[in-house]
Amino acid sequence: MPSLTVVVPALDDAEALRECLAALARQTQPPEEVIVVDNGSTDDTALVAESAGARVLREPRRGIAIAAATGFDAATGELLARLDADSVPADDWAERLRDLLDSRLAAATGPASFYGGSAARRWVGKRLYLPFYFRVVGAALGHPPVFGSNFGMTREVWERVGRHVHRTPDVHDDFDLSFLLTPPIRVRYERGLEVRISARQLTAGSFARHVVRAITTIARNLRRPRRRAG
Repeated sequence: MPSLTVVVPALDDAEALRECLAALARQTQPPEEVIVVDNGSTDDTALVAESAGARVLREPRRGIAIAAATGFDAATGELLARLDADSVPADDWAERLRDLLDSRLAAATGPASFYGGSAARRWVGKRLYLPFYFRVVGAALGHPPVFGSNFGMTREVWERVGRHVHRTPDVHDDFDLSFLLTPPIRVRYERGLEVRISARQLTAGSFARHVVRAITTIARNLRRPRRRAG
């Protein structure tokens, strides 16, 4: 069975992180390594991670793209996965991900259901926000994009593309990485690979920041020649 490292970037998110790490501890096939990248927290994020047995890396340069890349660079697993601090994977999430990446796939991603916030906000996230990302962005790219709260890839994929990702705070790390997952890399969207995430990112202010970062991510990737990862 291939070894699995789960990377969780976190900034001042101790309470959500506690639930995320508890869910990872309940896995039917627990990951061999969990890396929490503390992105300059002032709360108990690092302490919560250490208490749960996670490996803590400190990345003072702010930005989820920088933090995620730092975690992937340091990972020791043959398979690399990514969750957000507020991701709550099902008990068989790691097992499902291993099965997917052990079937000649290079990367796999899945959807999310939302918790917290209003019922209307959760509905928008589930029925509009995520379908738009997977369907519209997927159609534009020609393959499924990976979703930062819930995806995995082989170590070989990161070794091919990791040096090309933008490590700046103004991009979406998952969207940016998705531009590089060109053939022969095979990406699969798996409906059954689902996690729960907080609906807090669906506020008007947060959504506006998402849009700005998406535009920046597109602009940065259109300025460089499209490349084959292999």
